[in-house]
Amino acid sequence: MPDHNSFKTAKNTFIVSDIHLTTAEPVSPRDKLWKRFKQKDFFIDHAFEIFLKKIEEESEGDAVELILAGDIFDFDGVNQLPDKQRFTISWLERLRGLNTEERKSRFKMRKIIEDHPVFFRALGKFISRKNRVIFIIGNHDLELHWPGVQKTVLRALDLTEKEEEYVRFNNFFYISNSDTLIEHGNQHDSHSNCQNPINPKIRGLRKERIRLPFGCFANRYMINGMGYFNPHSDRSYIMTARQYLGFLFSHLLRKEPLLLWTWFWGAIMTLVMTLKEGFSLEVKDPLAVEDQVEEIARNANSTPRMVRELKEIHAPASFMDPLGVARELWLDRAFLVMFAFGAGFWLLSVLNIVWKVSYWWVFLLGLFFLVPFFIFYFRSIKSKIIVDVKYYEKAVKLGSKVTRVKRVIFGHTHEFVHTNFSGIEYLNSGTWSPQFDDVECTKPSCPKTFVWIRPSDADKDVRVANVYEWKASAMTLLC
Repeated sequence: MPDHNSFKTAKNTFIVSDIHLTTAEPVSPRDKLWKRFKQKDFFIDHAFEIFLKKIEEESEGDAVELILAGDIFDFDGVNQLPDKQRFTISWLERLRGLNTEERKSRFKMRKIIEDHPVFFRALGKFISRKNRVIFIIGNHDLELHWPGVQKTVLRALDLTEKEEEYVRFNNFFYISNSDTLIEHGNQHDSHSNCQNPINPKIRGLRKERIRLPFGCFANRYMINGMGYFNPHSDRSYIMTARQYLGFLFSHLLRKEPLLLWTWFWGAIMTLVMTLKEGFSLEVKDPLAVEDQVEEIARNANSTPRMVRELKEIHAPASFMDPLGVARELWLDRAFLVMFAFGAGFWLLSVLNIVWKVSYWWVFLLGLFFLVPFFIFYFRSIKSKIIVDVKYYEKAVKLGSKVTRVKRVIFGHTHEFVHTNFSGIEYLNSGTWSPQFDDVECTKPSCPKTFVWIRPSDADKDVRVANVYEWKASAMTLLC
């Protein structure tokens, strides 16, 4: 029998990422399509329970290594507040959810657990059968960094003290069987990376907080208030001008006429909080830094040097480019339009001193002279939210070199991939999130996928990896 308590070796490794478990959204009496993607009929809990049983069967009696590679939980989508106020809650938190103080993160984790009993029960039984589970922290579950949140998860799994040894929480990466590097992948995305995954804490007004990236603030302050847009699918809110006009007349004008205002003030708050948190000082104990690095290394089956070097392989954080953030939020377009019409109004006000001119000319001249300029400007800007798979090539090669492996696996993008970068095998595990391209949630963006690394049929000492789809209680090889 293999040593089940050792994380050094593994025969069968399954990687699942981007499940995005969050709290359930009740059906809105005003419009049943409001946050349709968060309603309980899209929960994956029962499918995941069957999946766990299936991967045990496929492993033929060997212990399974299950890597939950980031964004398993989605703290950004939790808007609930405690019935009894046990801590200070700001006006912004009342509107868009609690911040990232440890006790508030524990509350959010408990609310997620309450709405997903099947998931936690199934995962707990899976672990109790001596299978290993590794949580890698992603960008939407950064609050898993809190020890108190990790303890809350372990309690929900209902494990004995011995069984808890089969669970690990990893800051940002894990090396499986000395042959595969697994990360969530957000460290290579300017909008979503953790500035310091070794120590992500910053000083808040009252308590320490976990520093959030731009993408998390956009979800909290904008998407949470714009319930027709699905945060798991970029295509649900990055549209053409024609699609935006259709959306305007079919939903906004009839049901949510103030949604444009919600977007504007949410975008302003997103920009402000991104800059504020980005420039906030870290909270760290200089006498404990090396202890942190060594603990991360032990949990990841790596060395302290690998931890430090992998930390340096990251994209620059978005707060360093305020104009770029404003462009992603469309605030540049908004301010240009306001400036253009403001200037036109001022000009006609001056002319009205001498001649009587209708203010309708502001709109007519604006449409005639400014629309071509705006169209040209809008088309000249390319969003950095959607990137090609080749964007990750440099990170994959460097990660492979640092960790001395020939296979690298990310999640984060919600797009499954299996390709090769100059001899380095690269896979993306895809997503299990409720990802739809339409408001009605009838057009899934992609299948539920995972990566399975298993012994080769030709040579049992060599492992091979592939992407599979999970559908109707069966796994199908995709690539």
